[in-house]
Amino acid sequence: MDSALSSPPSGAPAGYLEDDRQTLVKLLVAGPFGVGKTTLIRSLSEIRPLHTEEVMTRSGALVDDLAGIREKAATTVAIDFGRRTLPGDLTLYLFGTPGQRRFRPLWQDIARGALGALVLADTRRLADSFEVMDMIEEAGLRYAVAVNHFPDSPRHATETLRDHLDLHPDTPLVHCDARDTDQSVDALIALVGHVLAHTPQETE
Repeated sequence: MDSALSSPPSGAPAGYLEDDRQTLVKLLVAGPFGVGKTTLIRSLSEIRPLHTEEVMTRSGALVDDLAGIREKAATTVAIDFGRRTLPGDLTLYLFGTPGQRRFRPLWQDIARGALGALVLADTRRLADSFEVMDMIEEAGLRYAVAVNHFPDSPRHATETLRDHLDLHPDTPLVHCDARDTDQSVDALIALVGHVLAHTPQETE
């Protein structure tokens, strides 16, 4: 997608989108390895999502830190992709990015043209989110943080988490279970509201 905020391409086949008045927005779903990006896109997408997961091997375990996520058996090696339509003719294209450092060049390519990012965080390993947030800030993207709760995740007050993540006062921070569609939609709405509030509006 060449533009983060655009109209559907001319000559698109029937069924490409339900309404040619829809506004298309490209967003990233980012976060460290094993934080739940694939799960969130799966719960959000109104179409069958695209996943590029591969089974983790013993070799991969040598380079991917499994501390706190020993149950993880697969990892994204390229992108996840899904689509979600919100009220107001707003269609979101969701690109899940791999969380490992070695995929950074791919991350930079995926980020091109995005309007913002939803960063997933895990309270079992909050420090792992810093590098991802640094990359997003370097790319000049607005973002919101969604703390994804796992059964064994420590629970902390929102202000405590904001302080530990060193978030700007304007950056939204929400809590969610990535498996729950309603909670995932709420996290997405928080991001979209933040992004659109800082997007210059076109004038006729």
